[in-house]
Amino acid sequence: MTRQITPSAGLRPREKTNWWPRLGLVLVVLFYLYYFTGGESEKGLTFSIIFSSIVLEAFPFLLLGTLAGGFIEVFVSRDRLASLLPRRPVPAVLLAASLGIVLPVCECAIVPVVRRLSRKGLPASAGIAYLLAGPIVNPLVALSTWLAYGMDWQPVLIRLAAGYVIAVLVALAIGRVLGEAGTLVPEARGGHPDEEEEDCHHPHHQHAAPEDGKGSFERLLDALTHGLDDFLATAPFLIIGAFLAALAQTYVERSLFLAAADNPLGATVLMMLLAVLLNLCSEADAFIAASFRGYVPLVAQLAFLVLGPMFDLKLLLMYRGLFQKKAILLLVTLVSVLVLGLALTLIQLGV
Repeated sequence: MTRQITPSAGLRPREKTNWWPRLGLVLVVLFYLYYFTGGESEKGLTFSIIFSSIVLEAFPFLLLGTLAGGFIEVFVSRDRLASLLPRRPVPAVLLAASLGIVLPVCECAIVPVVRRLSRKGLPASAGIAYLLAGPIVNPLVALSTWLAYGMDWQPVLIRLAAGYVIAVLVALAIGRVLGEAGTLVPEARGGHPDEEEEDCHHPHHQHAAPEDGKGSFERLLDALTHGLDDFLATAPFLIIGAFLAALAQTYVERSLFLAAADNPLGATVLMMLLAVLLNLCSEADAFIAASFRGYVPLVAQLAFLVLGPMFDLKLLLMYRGLFQKKAILLLVTLVSVLVLGLALTLIQLGV
């Protein structure tokens, strides 16, 4: 049965509040204020400068990314998008992996989009390709990475190329091994397209479909509201990530970072683990990774930038509403192995 969405119900149904990012944000602010007011003069100043610079540089890109997601949610027709993709698996995957160029949605908003597209007939392999590549292969991420690395094109090109290739390989492999029926949960394979999206296990990722009959101004407000909601829900993850990066660079002995620099593989594994734990947004994570320049090798930073948008803790929870368990396990395994393989290749090439 189709559930009516009335204007009085708002854009989204009431959601269960996730308190831990908010609590973490409060602790970060209190810690920052303590040091900013001179709790420890030298280290406090160092921490404040590093933390402030990361947040101030990253926030504009986070805002742009979430606003882009809001406009795509309201104005882009998923029926039309699904109809443009080829039905043959390989061409569909190759094209879907590049959709982020015209639909720059970060990983914070892409899972519900892919789920709706799948319900409208998008092949599972093409959905996986867009899901993994979209948050990396898009102009906002390219621009933020370029600026974070001092207008150096090498990290940008490696990140985008690696994201595209890994997304295509994982999508084709899962499609070949599991097929349509073995990849998606039943709710993502069928049902009525007008049926309201179920909870995606993360509070800011449930977007109600835009109501029919709305005027342009109302839809514009809806898009801005979607984007603002996503920004407010995603910002705590960025702030906590910036806090941890600044804390590490202020209080962890430099000798430990130098030891990591001498062991690129160990530093890569460490940065991959950090990418999974921090739950950052792809439009802003380059500023966190770039803050580790001089501490860990570029290869480790690139592994952080490629793995995070494809697999982190929040995405693992969200994938449960889209993929079967065996598909999630295969996706996580393939992505992790391929990112590690990328790092080993770059090490051998002397990057």
